[in-house]
Formats: sequence, structure tokens, C-alpha cells
Amino acid sequence: MCIICSINMKVLLVNGSPHKEGCTYIALSEVAKTLDSCGIETEIFHIGNAPVAGCIGCGQCKQKGTCFRDDVVNAFAAKTATADAFVFGSPVHFASATGSITAFMDRVFMLPSAQMAYKPAASVVSCRRGGATASFDQLNKYFTIRCMPVISSNYWNMVHGSCAADVAKDEEGLQTMRVLGRNMAWILKCIEAGRQNGINRPEPEQKIYTNYIR
Repeated sequence: MCIICSINMKVLLVNGSPHKEGCTYIALSEVAKTLDSCGIETEIFHIGNAPVAGCIGCGQCKQKGTCFRDDVVNAFAAKTATADAFVFGSPVHFASATGSITAFMDRVFMLPSAQMAYKPAASVVSCRRGGATASFDQLNKYFTIRCMPVISSNYWNMVHGSCAADVAKDEEGLQTMRVLGRNMAWILKCIEAGRQNGINRPEPEQKIYTNYIR
């Protein structure tokens, strides 16, 4: 076994559906099984079906490193330091990601970014029929503001079905998930190979903030 394959790497997959083992879970599980077969450890984190409050912009997380609401967001944040990559999954509600995962990600991505920056990420969406691409675009925007490489597949990362059994029959959708898993494993191993050969993360710049109204 090569050195890179023997190094422990982990992908944290987030199930943003209120249903723990519904359509979104089937999609994430297909990604996880593929990553596992590539020697990458996985964990599926379910945000649950309890209400998730949105960000109120208080700024306390910037000072303390955690949100003042001690809920599922802090439970997830505690896991980010040991994760090498992330996959966020959501069903489609009215042509957008669920309110729960939107509130969840608004707060997660307001936390200090050091534990997520430069780590590969991907989004996965499930829908009965339409609205998938809009939801997919929405979720990807979180990654592109945190210097996170976005992992692609051979199609937009979506599955279709009214229930988990339907998604299990979506052959093209499941193939998209498997390709996504292999692509993420490849990128993770490339990053590790680079690190072992002295290629480190880019040097960050201090963020510049400008206002349109002066």
C-alpha cells in the first residue's frame, strides 16, 4: 500500500434533511460507500428535525469560536478540526435548500474559518422533480467564500425521487454520487501528496472590506 493510501483521511457528510434515512441519506450514503472503498473514512452527520435558529449577526462566534446557541451547530463545529473534507446534502424545498440547513450553514460559515478553509467540499441535493440546480448553486456559494475547493462530478450533484426507494432506482443520480466520491478521494490524496512534498496551503491575505456607500 502506498504511503498516501495508508494515511487516515476523513470526510464529514452532513444530512440536512428532516428525515434521517430519506432521499438525501441515500445520496450521501452512495458517496460515503465510494469514499470508504477508496480508503477514506466517512461520517454522516444528521442535523436532525428540531428547529435550527438562524444567525443573528451578533459576532460572538468570532470571539469565542463557538455560537452562543449551544445546539447542533456547535456539535458539528467540534468535528470540523478532524475532517479533511465535507459534503453537505439537502432536499429541495420550493426550489431551494431546506430552511434548516440554510440556517445551519449560515451559522457554521460565520464561525472562524480556519478549520474549514482550503478543505475540499461538495453539495448534494435531492428532489422529486425540479429546483435541484437552484439549490445546488445556493449551497456551493458557501464554499467559494471560504477558500474551499469545490469537488465536481460528471453531472450536477443531484438525485431524483419521492422517497428513498425511488432514489435507490435513480441509476444516473447514484452514478453521479459515486463519481463525486472518487473525485473527492483523488483530490484529497493529491493534496496529501503535495503536502508530503513541501507544497503547503496558499499564504492568506488579510481580508479587505469595502463599502459601496461612502
